[in-house]
Amino acid sequence: MATKTLSEITADGLWHNNPGLVQLLGLCPLLGVSSSVVNALGLGLATMLVLTGSNLAVSLIRSAVTDAVRLPAFVMIIAALTTCIELLMQAFTYELYQILGIFIPLIVTNCVILGRADAFASKNPILPSLVDGFMMSLGFALVLVVLGGLRELVGHGTLFAGMDLLLGPIAANWKLVIFANYTDVLFVILPPGAFLFMGLLIALKNVIDAKVKARAEARISKPAAGSKRVRVTGTIS
Repeated sequence: MATKTLSEITADGLWHNNPGLVQLLGLCPLLGVSSSVVNALGLGLATMLVLTGSNLAVSLIRSAVTDAVRLPAFVMIIAALTTCIELLMQAFTYELYQILGIFIPLIVTNCVILGRADAFASKNPILPSLVDGFMMSLGFALVLVVLGGLRELVGHGTLFAGMDLLLGPIAANWKLVIFANYTDVLFVILPPGAFLFMGLLIALKNVIDAKVKARAEARISKPAAGSKRVRVTGTIS
């Protein structure tokens, strides 16, 4: 199997093979905590640290681990990193940690993390594995934040509320009231709203991909400008 270039790994993580929009992995936390930007960003950063760190660790030990203990070893690495992130959040962002609840320790069971460790990091050198982990987690985090922003905007009429829970006092005044005297839309705040907006995001990506593909095919099939058929008759001496 040919090793992918770093640009191909980046494009896969952010768009072509995005964990949330294409692979449809990690949907439980993706839909469960994306009711606001701060919740989505908090879980996205935690997942990013675990996925990037686990890819790095798995790539380092890939030649020393046998097939018999491969998956248990990967799970232990992921669990150790998740525990570290959980303890850090308890120490520095305790209120946000309480809001996210069970979804922080459930990072251990996130299929995105174990899937990248087994499918990519265990078969590739350190640098590609590190880039793959970072880009896949960044793509996952971006989908989380976009989904959280849409749900917060439509559900509450605000953006960036409670950012101080993650970033401290410096973000205390970041809240934007987009719609004044707005009545909360309960449907959007609850999980059914997450399914609705997630479906719209997936549909939007598919539409963009279809348009890009059609434009590329049209460019290939279009004859070069200025080319003409010339008929030559008679003899040339």
